[in-house]
Amino acid sequence: QVQLAESGGGLVQAGDSLRLSCAASGRTFLGYVMGWFRQAPGKDREFVASISGSGSNTYYTDSVKGRFTISRDNAKNMLYLQMNSLKPEDTAVYYCARARAGKSGRYYYEYDYWGQGTQVTVSS
Repeated sequence: QVQLAESGGGLVQAGDSLRLSCAASGRTFLGYVMGWFRQAPGKDREFVASISGSGSNTYYTDSVKGRFTISRDNAKNMLYLQMNSLKPEDTAVYYCARARAGKSGRYYYEYDYWGQGTQVTVSS
């Protein structure tokens, strides 16, 4: 069974940067689509970005394109989200997750393993 743990969140000013990390244990996630989601209080969980098993293909929601970069290191079972030019509307708990085999990774219900989240707060 895969276990995921996020880290790297914090309180920053608008325009600053953060890098989130997600460490996987239990087994390798090589070959699986991985994703980042976020959830603000009173809001639904929102897709942020995903990356293919090899790391060659990425997908981002429109609101973060050009600012966020998703990457992975399969040899270390690590997933990352580099967040630049942060805005107050990026404030949320950020979760990493692994998609089920054969899934696109674009939908919440396609993921079977989730971390517990890390808080990102961006002040104006």
